[in-house]
Amino acid sequence: MRSPDDPSTPPADAGTATLRLIAIMAALRDPARGCPWDREQSFDTIAPYTIEEAYEVADAISRQDWTALKDELGDLLFQVVYYAQMGAEDGRFDFAAIATAIADKMVRRHPHVFGTESRADADVQTQAWEAQKAAERATRAETGVLDGVPTALPALTRALKLARRAARVGFDWPTADAVLDKLAEETKELQDEIAAGAPSDRLADEVGDMLFVLANLARKLGLDPETCLRHANGKFERRFRAIEQALAREGKSPFDTTLDEMEALWTAAKRAETR
Repeated sequence: MRSPDDPSTPPADAGTATLRLIAIMAALRDPARGCPWDREQSFDTIAPYTIEEAYEVADAISRQDWTALKDELGDLLFQVVYYAQMGAEDGRFDFAAIATAIADKMVRRHPHVFGTESRADADVQTQAWEAQKAAERATRAETGVLDGVPTALPALTRALKLARRAARVGFDWPTADAVLDKLAEETKELQDEIAAGAPSDRLADEVGDMLFVLANLARKLGLDPETCLRHANGKFERRFRAIEQALAREGKSPFDTTLDEMEALWTAAKRAETR
């Protein structure tokens, strides 16, 4: 069998593949012969790349590009191996410790699979999962309802998680219609601030309130607000590119076109998508 310290040839199984990747990472960080860039990195400098790679995974999934997804998942896995190597260098943890911790957590949170407990359906499982997570937070002295929601999450995702936590203790709108009423209220408050010539910090507060309410509207409708906004972004990009293409066929660009012309082309692009 080939040595895991020799990463020059592809492995034949998942275990050997993982050992090969770990060996490559160790070589990249080797103080004497490693890559200068990789040797200089730290947890703080790698973290932004991890966030970027996670978004690229989500993007490949949204496009159903399975070849790209394989590559993007590999990039994301490499981030974990990177942290594991740095953790091992500092004597904090290694890849085995990371894998063991998540495996133990999954076993602990699924006693209906790995133990004798019985759970009837997905709703019961979700309630039990949340109870288990709450118990785990309590062991870390995170006793508040909102404790442990990472501040580094995208704002819409964090709004969703904060609202879900509050909803567990009954602090929630009863229906989606009630959220729409709240959105109308927040919209009126923003209109009043604009009419009064309010400073930008006041306007930012009101816009933030509206975005928070919209995140909750998505939640009440069983939707993910980040996914909704990504879809809207894609739709806007697709239709605006259609405007550019239509103008290019006439030898024009958006820079020398009127708003009315672009609006007409936008409407045409929208109609074409709904046929």
